[in-house]
Amino acid sequence: MLFGKRSPLPAPHAFLSPSSYHWINYDKSKLISAFRTAMASKRGVDLHELAHRLITLGESLPVAQRTLNMYVNAALEYGMTSEYPLKYSDNCFGTADTIGFRENILRIHDLKTGITATSEKQLYVYAALFCLVYGYSPFDIKCEVRIYQLDEVRIYYPDPEEITRIMNKIVEFDEVIEALKQEDLA
Repeated sequence: MLFGKRSPLPAPHAFLSPSSYHWINYDKSKLISAFRTAMASKRGVDLHELAHRLITLGESLPVAQRTLNMYVNAALEYGMTSEYPLKYSDNCFGTADTIGFRENILRIHDLKTGITATSEKQLYVYAALFCLVYGYSPFDIKCEVRIYQLDEVRIYYPDPEEITRIMNKIVEFDEVIEALKQEDLA
């Protein structure tokens, strides 16, 4: 058989993609829910990209009690860096939405665009990664982390002992994973 001319695809994967075939078991209600979840996720990615671009360009937004406005404006006010990767090892790394370290104060902010409950623990891990990567003791710096979500700002001041526990766990678990990798090679 000779196949005809190929039609250009609008995206790498369709929502009803053969490679994500679980939708064949959905009813209409489940389809609607899954589609809305996927669209909310895409919107979140788009908002993160917009925030990153605004921060990189130094463009503030009008002062308003809106998540994106507060997040972007705070990042600019504190001179923070957007989408900054922190890597301890190949086993432990991540990208902080925004991070800044000035006058011995570590600030890490997270933009949450969904409605699902979130935890500050993710930001504590970023603080631990920062301390490991740059050689700081959490007892020698001040740390403030923020979550921007649902037009609110939640501010936390992590206990240096908790950050130290996370740092120790990162180091320990990284060693365990590396040992397991070596076993698999043997």
